[in-house]
Amino acid sequence: NMKFFDLESPLMQILNKVADLMILNILTVVCCIPVITTGASLTAMHYVALKMARNEECYIARDFFKSFKLNFRQGTVIWLIELFIIAVLVGDFLIMSRMEMAFGSVLKVIITVIAFLALFTFIFVFPVLAKFENTVIRTVKNAFFIAVLQFPKAIVMMVLFVLPLPLFLFFPQITPIIFLFGLTVPAWLSAKMYSGYFRKLEEQIMAANAPEEGQSVREEGEDERIFKDELDEALVDDSHIG
Repeated sequence: NMKFFDLESPLMQILNKVADLMILNILTVVCCIPVITTGASLTAMHYVALKMARNEECYIARDFFKSFKLNFRQGTVIWLIELFIIAVLVGDFLIMSRMEMAFGSVLKVIITVIAFLALFTFIFVFPVLAKFENTVIRTVKNAFFIAVLQFPKAIVMMVLFVLPLPLFLFFPQITPIIFLFGLTVPAWLSAKMYSGYFRKLEEQIMAANAPEEGQSVREEGEDERIFKDELDEALVDDSHIG
């Protein structure tokens, strides 16, 4: 029976994972409260979630704040772009709902399609920012390319991240569970799905950027983001990666 509570037992590993996801979710929510820091917070969450999905050595708070600090500027810029798009779409939708327009229904369809494409792109933007160093524009473009190439996974990820909202609205009694796991469980399950694809991209980029003889190699275990400014071309050229 003591083996049941052994640190290496399946039960303890599950409990550890649950505790880590809970701590990560609370950190993410708290760091999203100032609103302006949401982008950096979500990026840091995805950074830690991918490490957890890969069972890599992970210190939740330390790794979270390392990524938060590293990606603060770009994460904030991307988040402000997202906020602007959301505000415009919601504003347009509200205006059309109050006005009797001949093309109202057509415009609603167009806005819905734009909203879908925005969510479709942004579902991958923070995971990409967390792992690949790039400009803001290229990060957004790469996120769109990856979402297209990983279309079924992108749709499942969208459902996972949107699902807590209807659950919260229809089952308010599970609010504490949503507060503790509503962001990180979708992020962890998503990381499980895209980890293999990211790994192939990482290997491809590392091979392309292998240091020449005589150049210093990064310290083992120093897992900063991977840099390749032409990642989007690599994606287009390498659409067979699955």
